[in-house]
Amino acid sequence: MHSAIKKILPALLFVFITGISKAADTVQAPLRVAILLPLNLDSAFNGYEYKLSNVRISQYFLSGLDFYSGVMMAIDSLQKENANIEVWIYDTHKASQSIEQLIVQMQPMNFSLIVASISNSTEQRALTSFSAKNSIPVISATFPNDIYLENNPFFIMVNPTWKTHIQAVYNYLAGNYRGKKIVFFTRRGSLEDRIAEEFKTLNTRRTLNFSTVILRDNFSAADVLSHLDSTTQNIILCGSLYEGFGQALIKVLNDNGETYSSTVAGMPTWNGMDGTTGLASDKIQIVITTPYNYVRGGAFIDSISANYMRAYYSKPSDMVYKGYETIYHFVKLLLANPASFINNVSRNEYRVSNDYNFEPVRLTQTSFLPDYLENKKLYYIKIINGRITIN
Repeated sequence: MHSAIKKILPALLFVFITGISKAADTVQAPLRVAILLPLNLDSAFNGYEYKLSNVRISQYFLSGLDFYSGVMMAIDSLQKENANIEVWIYDTHKASQSIEQLIVQMQPMNFSLIVASISNSTEQRALTSFSAKNSIPVISATFPNDIYLENNPFFIMVNPTWKTHIQAVYNYLAGNYRGKKIVFFTRRGSLEDRIAEEFKTLNTRRTLNFSTVILRDNFSAADVLSHLDSTTQNIILCGSLYEGFGQALIKVLNDNGETYSSTVAGMPTWNGMDGTTGLASDKIQIVITTPYNYVRGGAFIDSISANYMRAYYSKPSDMVYKGYETIYHFVKLLLANPASFINNVSRNEYRVSNDYNFEPVRLTQTSFLPDYLENKKLYYIKIINGRITIN
């Protein structure tokens, strides 16, 4: 992986100096697209000297790099199609430049679209303010949070909030396990309280029969098993986004899976989480919601995987697929609908791997404009005998 990074990052330095990737010349002026992502270049290089040779690279660093790899593969595809665009790439974690300074730098560029892999609320606040002020659509590719979003119908969230996931989980349980006893395991915490309250609100008509069990963080197997029934299938809902809690719950259920048959509905943080597949879950069934349908074996996934393997001698992560799909899909939509992009953002004629259903969200009853647009299309990941399927 170190060799792959050293191969990519020197080229990145040139990208940021030029800041542009041009397609073939056409009569009309090209549309400008800004791509913002956390590359942390200052952490990898001292000038042109690569300094991570003997250091374990954090996943946080690799996520931005993988997203960038997918972005560049998509740009290559668009250039081969002679797409009339200019692409400018910005490192949001550049040590010498704040997100506010970056926004000032972007102001005179007249961008038609911004694609961002946002990593914190500060970046989101700056971007949504800039977007609303200049009426520039922002595709938020990865950050599932509605903080600082207000009166901005140009802000488009691809990765839904936890509330949307809870709604989808509730619909799944109501459609498949109505009338059956459901055990809702959770832990103490402010977010856990909000998740529990949201679930109760959705169940106002008591469609589901569920009981809530609050576990301590170091809960024992007995704490869980005392609420299960060995004579029937147990339906379980995890009510915490904390991965450690979910992993511990899965382990107890799977370790006792031969005695207690269990189906457990997890949180969105379980998607890709260690301990959800293979031998770790071969005696239970798991259901997880996700907006990303990246099942190996499809033509898109196989093509990207093969190209990535040839270039970097390793398998791509989901962030590579997200980078490619986000750029290719939404840039194609922009080129087809330059004057009405927002009204056509849910169209799927340029579908790569996922369908999208963007709906306006109003965070208060007094909101005149939508506060943002959110993708409400979710897939259900089912893990049975340790193997993943999606529908």
